[in-house]
Amino acid sequence: MSRLHVVSGKGGTGKTTVAAALALALATEGRRTLLVEVEGRQGIAQLFETEALPYEERKIAVAPGGGEVHALAIDAERALLDYLQMFYKLGSAGRALKKLGAIDFATTIAPGLRDVLLTGKACEAVRRKDKSGAFVYDAVVMDAPPTGRVTRFLNVNDEVAGLAKIGPIHNQAQAVMRVLKSPETAVHLVTLLEEMPVQETADGIAELRAAGIPVGGVVINMTRPALLDNGDLEVAARGARTGIAKALSQAGLGGARRGGIAERLIDPLLEQAREHAERVELERTQHAALTDLGLPTYELGLLPEGVDLAGLYGLARDLRKQGPI
Repeated sequence: MSRLHVVSGKGGTGKTTVAAALALALATEGRRTLLVEVEGRQGIAQLFETEALPYEERKIAVAPGGGEVHALAIDAERALLDYLQMFYKLGSAGRALKKLGAIDFATTIAPGLRDVLLTGKACEAVRRKDKSGAFVYDAVVMDAPPTGRVTRFLNVNDEVAGLAKIGPIHNQAQAVMRVLKSPETAVHLVTLLEEMPVQETADGIAELRAAGIPVGGVVINMTRPALLDNGDLEVAARGARTGIAKALSQAGLGGARRGGIAERLIDPLLEQAREHAERVELERTQHAALTDLGLPTYELGLLPEGVDLAGLYGLARDLRKQGPI
């Protein structure tokens, strides 16, 4: 079973929300998860209605059954200071470099190094054990960059190849890749039932597989129920005026006489029904395309009022009902 869950998706698909719900789902029954943010957006803090996350692991939620969700916003500069202290024992000298702007320069001029630092911190949390030899966290969930960048972000070994052939940076990259390309890791893609997100999901899966990075499942987010059954959808697609007029008459709105209430309602209702039928057909087509990818799929419903803390716990509950992820 995977211990590092990387969550990615096209912008606007709700990947941060899904990552947070997954962290809650994995923390049930006394387990502990770490939810990691790497993009500096403080999206996790907003979802859990807490203050901005510092560069330290902090408990932000209690899951059903007494489990805990801890969170960490990884900052590349602070991670580099940790790295310099770990391998070179720079201590105050490293802090002096930060004041001079050298740390920011290093992480900007060498983006491959930045990715090593960000992924390395998450992988360190995956491997970390307490004094008894047990893992500190049962699972680590990373809210990763969008699908178009996630393979390059995770494939840090290739990214640093031009920076260092040997030495601590090279060794750190290899250690990270040993985790990222092992069964300990699963990359989950979040999508909507729309053409562009589904295509980007398929492309992302192909890129991840080509890079040898394990793919987990596909989370179909913000699904909406079909308001009409198949028979009614066919009627709506045909634009059956007579049937709608009869239904309005039975509802006490009069027949379809010229200028009457029913006549004024028929065309708007037909247009809405046609739009709904078209949307349902499009979503069915996209759902079939996702099924053809051959990966486990999970579905989370749309929250019309937006995602609040109660809604987040509800999404976590829905994930648990759909089996292990």
